[in-house]
Amino acid sequence: MKLVYTDLINFLSEKPSKNLLSEKLFQLGHEHEVHGDIFDMELTPNRGDCLSLIGLARDLKIFFGNSFDLDLYKDNIGSLDINFKNLSPEDCPKISFLEIEIEDIQSNYKPYLKNFFDTIGGNKTNFFTDISNYISYELGQPTHCFDSATIQGNLVFEKKYCNNTFKTLLGSEIYLNDDNCVFSLNNEVISLAGVMGGASTACTPKTKKVLIECAYFKSEPLIGKTIKYNLTSDAAHKFERGVDIKCHDTVLRRFAKIVHDHAKIKSIKQRSFLSNNTDDIYIPKDLHKINKVLGTQLAESEYEHYLKKLGFDINSKIKVPSYRNDIKTQNDLAEEIARVIGYNNIESHPISLTNIPSYKKNDMVPMIESFLCKNGFSEVINFPFTSKREKKSIIIVNPLDSNRENFRTSLMDSLIENLLYNERRQKESIKLFEISDIYSKNSKNTDILQEKRLGIIISGRQGNNPKEFSKKLDYKYLNHLLNSKSKNEIFKITEIHRDTLDTKKKDKIFYVEVCLDDIPDIFFSNLRADKKFVNFISYKPISEFPSSTRDFSFLITDLNLVNEITNILNGTKDEIIKDSFIFDFYKNDKTDTVKLGYRFIFQSSVKTLSDEEINKKVQEIINPIIELDGVCIPGM
Repeated sequence: MKLVYTDLINFLSEKPSKNLLSEKLFQLGHEHEVHGDIFDMELTPNRGDCLSLIGLARDLKIFFGNSFDLDLYKDNIGSLDINFKNLSPEDCPKISFLEIEIEDIQSNYKPYLKNFFDTIGGNKTNFFTDISNYISYELGQPTHCFDSATIQGNLVFEKKYCNNTFKTLLGSEIYLNDDNCVFSLNNEVISLAGVMGGASTACTPKTKKVLIECAYFKSEPLIGKTIKYNLTSDAAHKFERGVDIKCHDTVLRRFAKIVHDHAKIKSIKQRSFLSNNTDDIYIPKDLHKINKVLGTQLAESEYEHYLKKLGFDINSKIKVPSYRNDIKTQNDLAEEIARVIGYNNIESHPISLTNIPSYKKNDMVPMIESFLCKNGFSEVINFPFTSKREKKSIIIVNPLDSNRENFRTSLMDSLIENLLYNERRQKESIKLFEISDIYSKNSKNTDILQEKRLGIIISGRQGNNPKEFSKKLDYKYLNHLLNSKSKNEIFKITEIHRDTLDTKKKDKIFYVEVCLDDIPDIFFSNLRADKKFVNFISYKPISEFPSSTRDFSFLITDLNLVNEITNILNGTKDEIIKDSFIFDFYKNDKTDTVKLGYRFIFQSSVKTLSDEEINKKVQEIINPIIELDGVCIPGM
């Protein structure tokens, strides 16, 4: 987000220098760069309340005081009669509409509006849309302007399954699919809610009567829509991070005042629809907890002073401002106070941690890793947090990602995702394992239980060689690998059924998960004999572009050429050859010939390969071979 220094200090009582303002922004945790009078902000996703002039000024108030005396429209606003229905109140609990009709528009904008477009506002579009863009910059609340003349009929907001094209107000045509939050007029989609409006109802320079929509959308249904539909949307950026449900009257009166500054208003009407009351958030006062978290000795007067300056109301409890969607716990309050004090100003103390004995089989982990890697498995490392919550789950109080606020209690879901990810990238033989710690609560919620577990998952072909290419990874394969050297079943193998997964593949999936403490010593004793550990392959970036396979069947009548041909094929290297291997080898003793099946897998890391590019590379590979006397490719 870019903002102008002079615009920001207009909201502050004191007028700090750019250097001092920059210093305090960094102290508050707001990363940025300064280019002349422009502050280019990099705000963390949980601070959507700071995506505006007034939002940052609220944070800076504790240092420089505030001057939030917004110039609002003070005349009476009539009641709007609008044919509107909200069919998805859980996704949009509150929505307000303001209808304004004006006479002629002044040709020149007032200095505050002109300066916005001269510095960071970009190109002007039309009068009402320009004001909407400025309001978003100043107050952080997106609004959308419909040309009122086009809104004739039944206007509906809903989250629904879409299967239609939609022309945006920028002129691009996108295909809406799956569930989307939309506004519809007489059953026709006219706006992708919270992201972008449509061309059919957009304002123009001739628009003199406008319907302004000001909504509070929940963030979850909107996340990812801009990426999915390849759209750039300041509104979506703000809605995804959370806006203030209580700001509508201020925003719309500010909108009306800016209109009034530039044109004569003939009529003005407003109506709000509140479907679900959103309760205020209250947090108990707990100075002892704050001091314990921060290692400070704050007095109660200091504690309350800091929070009040940051906009919190304090009586018997602490009331969280409606615009602070990120504040829920004592830890959040501690972070607020730490930002104001300055982390560098809090005295550091050594942390005393309980010494946890090392895991009794840590020396066995490399043995397991080496054993599985030698048998063609790849090790994966997964994020330990998940959205899935169970009774024994440990919940993270202040997660980095609100969609992953629980410690996983099993490795299975992560490994299934790994398998599906590889399948979607045309991987035919999938053999994966993970060794990770799992944390959970005991039945009385008094202790945290820690286990180091091994998870193994397989599906597809056994391998990319003539012996294993036609065989499937199955229960028999995994049982022979893990349990054959023991009289008892050490590893319990289960099948994961695909009917619950988002996949069209048919290969069976088999899975093992076991705590390392439960693996008997007999298993490790069989591994001790092998002293050679494998050299692990370092991570290589995975291409997001599709791969393409080419199979060749060579008929070799001169057996003296077999080694020469395999050496040529195995020695072929190119940046677009992802993999190559012999998948079939058959010697016919009656005819004294060899049939050799060879597969090349082509893939680029920068683009989708065309058939022309692949065929050209194929000819470079096979021409030297088929030119040899005693070898041919049947059918070519």
